[in-house]
Amino acid sequence: MQYHLAQLNVAKLLQSIDHPDTKEFADNVPRINLLAESSEGFVWRLKDAEEAAQPAVFPEDSSMISTLSVWASPDLLKNYAYKSEHGAFFKRRKAWFAAMAEANYVLWWIPVGHQPTNAEARERLEHLRQYGETEFAFSFKQIIYPAP
Repeated sequence: MQYHLAQLNVAKLLQSIDHPDTKEFADNVPRINLLAESSEGFVWRLKDAEEAAQPAVFPEDSSMISTLSVWASPDLLKNYAYKSEHGAFFKRRKAWFAAMAEANYVLWWIPVGHQPTNAEARERLEHLRQYGETEFAFSFKQIIYPAP
């Protein structure tokens, strides 16, 4: 069986998504999403219509936003996240998002063709927060867990 890498990242907005202080971020989301979709190694992401059909990752906190996607490999996801134009926005995250004491992203292996849900992603993130790096949920800090 072959595997892809699923990733969830979450962020807590300092202001609402429609607040003037968040405008630059919000205005660039569609463009950065298109950049992801055209990046080498991109497989799939949860889009707005699909996301609306299921509970949010943190429905109890409307200031929490998330991105759920699937990539061919950790290196290709890293290239997009840190070496593309996305990386420039990532460096400015403090302008729009609160610092989080807990893990704000998680990685895990999935069988090719599987599309993870927000519920599955939240379970993985909570596992990482509670137990640290494991084969079930890990981060870029510890990609010592190869695909099954």
